[in-house]
Amino acid sequence: MRLMVTKARGERPRRGPAATAGPGSRPPGPAGSPPIGPEGLSPSGADPAPSDPAPATAGSGPPTAGPPGRRTGNAFLLAQLGAHAAARFAAQISGLSLTPAQAGLLRLVAWAPGQSQQALAGQLGTPPSRLVLLVDGLQERGLIERRRNPDDRRHYALFLTEAGGRFMRELGQAGRAHEADLMTGLTGEEQAVLHDLLSRLAEAQGLVTGVHPGYRSEPEPAGDSEPRE
Repeated sequence: MRLMVTKARGERPRRGPAATAGPGSRPPGPAGSPPIGPEGLSPSGADPAPSDPAPATAGSGPPTAGPPGRRTGNAFLLAQLGAHAAARFAAQISGLSLTPAQAGLLRLVAWAPGQSQQALAGQLGTPPSRLVLLVDGLQERGLIERRRNPDDRRHYALFLTEAGGRFMRELGQAGRAHEADLMTGLTGEEQAVLHDLLSRLAEAQGLVTGVHPGYRSEPEPAGDSEPRE
């Protein structure tokens, strides 16, 4: 016997569970995703898992630190800050058309005028021929002058000119601005403590006060520069 199933007139076909939800409900998400409630939260009330953050771009914020849980040593921090400070100082005095090596030589001549080129080369640990080039450049600008040493006419003594003295005031302003910039974040008391600690370290390492060790690593200049003593 064949059974005949008929639909009652006006009866609508049944729909799935999602279609029976009340007003304001959201359509189901992709397969396998957790259900989302009416307030945009999961049924437990917790925020949905955040998406992966966009990759950092240049200028979007401070650089990230190294691997978590790692602590750099003091020697590395000193080298890192030293390289950073040297680059910033070079940029600071570039407006004066001066190199850090020339600035260091001017400072030594200002601190102890009348020294011979040979003595200065020994303090800096630089080849005499390279010092001659530095002195020549500063003399051409009228910032220093060579004078015959009255005690030994074979040697020249170095002095600042009047223009060199004025220039040193400009260089001093640039140096103070560089110092203030580098010490940002430290109080005056902290800076004094840091200076004392760094001075003790420099003395323990046999470094000469006011002389950058970079002079010792400079190569001998090419050419036939005759040292004029």
